[in-house]
Amino acid sequence: MNKELLIETRQFKSTPVRLVEGLNRGGNIFVEGVLATVEVKNGNGRYYKKELWEREITQFQNKIDQKSTEICGELDHPDSQVINLKNASHAIRELRWEGNEIIGKVEIFCDEGPLGTASGRIAGAIVRNGLIIGISSRGMGSLKQMGEVMEVQDDFELLTWDLVSNPSNPDSWMKNGALNESRTTYLDKYARTNSIITEILCAKGTCPVM
Repeated sequence: MNKELLIETRQFKSTPVRLVEGLNRGGNIFVEGVLATVEVKNGNGRYYKKELWEREITQFQNKIDQKSTEICGELDHPDSQVINLKNASHAIRELRWEGNEIIGKVEIFCDEGPLGTASGRIAGAIVRNGLIIGISSRGMGSLKQMGEVMEVQDDFELLTWDLVSNPSNPDSWMKNGALNESRTTYLDKYARTNSIITEILCAKGTCPVM
């Protein structure tokens, strides 16, 4: 079977952990939240066995320990299996299991000095303004139809997690139980988030096609 790019998006209900002071004002933000839930049908109709994620989390933890650049992620939906460091907005610093949930600590590169990046500052502004942002796993793997779900096969390879403005399935954000707002309130926040990113990209001469 041919491997394809697999992107799974969920709401990142993050909790601020601490601030790392940079050489200038500001500093990078550390946030923590659920990165993925396994052995459930996700919003894309896909199913991941826990042993797949256990294997991939072990390998990703090795990258964290080695301080590899492969622990970096990008802002918004990349369509490549290559991590583009020019667009890096954050790094995954810690991973742990809580039942069938993968909990991660994410460092957002939002420092206004040398510790920050352009994409990281955008992501940091969104988080600091209390807006909801999505977290998206990026991986490669093949799929097999198993009843009502597409089961991800053993050739799955986790690449990284990206921060995204638009969920692949907005309704699944509501079903996660992490929001107390009404649907209208959530969509307002999503629109504001998307508007901020669009304005910044247009100012740089790279307006997204709507």
